[in-house]
Amino acid sequence: MSGLFGAMRLPASVVFGSGQRAAIGMLTAGVGKRALVCTDARLGGDAQFKAIVADIEANGVAVKVYDQTEADLPIGGISGCVAQFADFKPDVVLGIGGGSCMDMAKCVAVLLTHGGALRDYYGENKIPSPVIPVIAVPTTAGTGSEVTPVAVVADTERGTKVGISSPYLIPRVAVCDPEMTISCPPGLTACSGADALTHAVESFTALPRAVTPDLTVKNVFVGKNALSDMFGLLSITNIFEALPRAVKDGKDIEAREKLMLASLAAGCAFGTAGTAAAHAIQYPVGNETHTPHGVGVALLLPYVMEYNRPSCVAAFAQISRAIGLTGNDEELSHKLIDAVAKLLKEVGIPVTLKELGLPADKQDWTAESAIGAARLVNNNPRKLDVDAMKAITRAAFSGDRAALAS
Repeated sequence: MSGLFGAMRLPASVVFGSGQRAAIGMLTAGVGKRALVCTDARLGGDAQFKAIVADIEANGVAVKVYDQTEADLPIGGISGCVAQFADFKPDVVLGIGGGSCMDMAKCVAVLLTHGGALRDYYGENKIPSPVIPVIAVPTTAGTGSEVTPVAVVADTERGTKVGISSPYLIPRVAVCDPEMTISCPPGLTACSGADALTHAVESFTALPRAVTPDLTVKNVFVGKNALSDMFGLLSITNIFEALPRAVKDGKDIEAREKLMLASLAAGCAFGTAGTAAAHAIQYPVGNETHTPHGVGVALLLPYVMEYNRPSCVAAFAQISRAIGLTGNDEELSHKLIDAVAKLLKEVGIPVTLKELGLPADKQDWTAESAIGAARLVNNNPRKLDVDAMKAITRAAFSGDRAALAS
């Protein structure tokens, strides 16, 4: 089988637009009567958040709030939340906040439905059947978790981040209100937007798979395809237009709208296509340096693109034309990498792993650790072995992108 192929798995309902948080109460009442809301301590005290909770209650729903979600989502916090609210027997779970709050809601829904330990569900397709419905409400424009089949947690005992992937993790409803990102500080805006850019570029260039009838049944991520590409380009064009503006002026609502649309679209794209080498390398980098995921993947993106370029000339050229660059395919494939590097530098993303705090003697260790992330490595458009991975981490450490040029 060949020809045009596309795959999409999305929430039953996606609502996007300024002011749409006012629909959360009505939407929740349409899904369940007992809602557990997962958020973090900062948002838990926020007037806007409290207004949302009051609105859910005004729609006849009993509500309990868990506001202790921690960044990077340590698994102890997830089991703690489940233990605390199991007796409440929620029939809908809301995640309001950044990626960790939304992923908390997803993981809590899994454990409330199926029991066991979170480790039972690590990897792909380990969740046996549907879970309690999740409503996801992002307050940052970056992770796209409101539409994806993924939750990333920190297994503190193993000292590593782990992904859980299953179509059953996709929220039932996503409510994306750009006004909820206005209070996002410049550094977090940059890091979140850069994360979305990495999702979009990696999904747009993910290795296409041989199309078989069981491709989407057996795999959560199915590589580059016609539908994910549409969302990937929508994301990239909006990020190039809006990210510097939103970082410069957080109250620029048009820039906030474009950025949240970009984050949502990038989630739609990588939720089926998957991500690749930048994400694989970030796992050990993040564990070693304790730096935000978005900063790590974005810093690595130009180096990974440089390595992948020979296998991505047409795709890079297509993106280049979408953001207004001119030239032939070969020229454009180089210009795009420069444009991405320039944009990331402009919004304050560090340029090297050295700047990020990775010890010099951990460059090869990072590559050796990253090659173990088989799902991400196998999704990379150009074949990766440990030597190739070492070349990328060394170039990213020194800042010598030219060392990867071919």
